[in-house]
Amino acid sequence: MSDGVDELLQGHRRFRRKALTQEREFLRRLASEGQSPDALVIGCADSRVVPELLTHASPGDLFVVRNIANLVPPLAHLDASVGAAIEYAIGHLHVPHVIVCGHYGCGGVRAVMEQSPHLAEFPSLHEWLGLAKEAVHRVKHEDEAAWWRAAVEENVVEQLSHLTSFPLVAAAVEAGGLSLHGWVYDLHSLDLQVYNVETDTFLPASALAGGPLLQER
Repeated sequence: MSDGVDELLQGHRRFRRKALTQEREFLRRLASEGQSPDALVIGCADSRVVPELLTHASPGDLFVVRNIANLVPPLAHLDASVGAAIEYAIGHLHVPHVIVCGHYGCGGVRAVMEQSPHLAEFPSLHEWLGLAKEAVHRVKHEDEAAWWRAAVEENVVEQLSHLTSFPLVAAAVEAGGLSLHGWVYDLHSLDLQVYNVETDTFLPASALAGGPLLQER
């Protein structure tokens, strides 16, 4: 067994010891009462961007879907995995919020910018990242750093648009029972940028004057 996997198993043992002594009643209640999360988070699979960690959320708070470049295939797309999670979260769990959370420095977005021929060696990845191509090249800039930043943000906004291709989402938003949110996480500063639909810009969550972090779309 590799050292990495062995460390994970050791970590589970430590988790179980702590859970059995300090959090047993809370976890038992979660197991018996079922889940009622506050939000569906669609985030990047990047191992450094953990929604529960950056929101200080507890088990049961978030229903999380993570994939390369935090993409939401539109309803007509053949990949139904993300769509199935969306429909379950909204139609069955009745979450009141859906958050698309990207991050600056996203490698998936960078790959789309570079249009690397090496992507052909990874057919599934190549096909998947095609979903971000339009958004990334819509904000193309001569300054690569500025383009990368803008592309990450535009990709998040594009996925919010894809969400409304699902009738269940569109109907829930129209009825006022669901809000859509776009976030971008900064790995260096640990800050969140929150999308404001009225100004079509991302604003620092820390600048929201103590108000809610969620901005209704």
